[in-house]
Amino acid sequence: MFDRVANQDATPRDDAIRLLARREYSRAELAARLAARGHEAAAIAECLDALAEQGLQSDVRFAESFLRSRILRGQGPLKIRAELERRGIDRELIRAALDEAAAEPEAAGEAGWHALACETLARRFSGPGDSPRERARRERFLAGRGFDFDQVRHALDHAWESPADQD
Repeated sequence: MFDRVANQDATPRDDAIRLLARREYSRAELAARLAARGHEAAAIAECLDALAEQGLQSDVRFAESFLRSRILRGQGPLKIRAELERRGIDRELIRAALDEAAAEPEAAGEAGWHALACETLARRFSGPGDSPRERARRERFLAGRGFDFDQVRHALDHAWESPADQD
């Protein structure tokens, strides 16, 4: 109760620092949060510019962090791209983050997205399914996770093979 009263006099910077202490935020997310707390648009823009200059807020860092967390959750590139766009990240920055992930061997590169689809499918289902209906269910699962057609097809064909068989 006392915390809310004390925060009514907080500057946009105070509120932004408090939010950024918990996790990374995109500039658009942070602006929306600060506006919801009743700060003026000009003060928010000035604050966000200062935070970016000081390196306390970075859309690049947010995109990389978000991408890593979504890969660990077993989500595909289509869903990750849509989520980043929804969070206000520039399309060029999204493309760069996905390309950088593709360049890293331990991350989900082009072959990595296929491997991630296989791993995600094998974790959820014990086999490819006996009927077309079961197979369609597995396809919908991967499509809902954000994998494209080629990645879904690859996963359905190779998810239950040993890693040595996939090469």
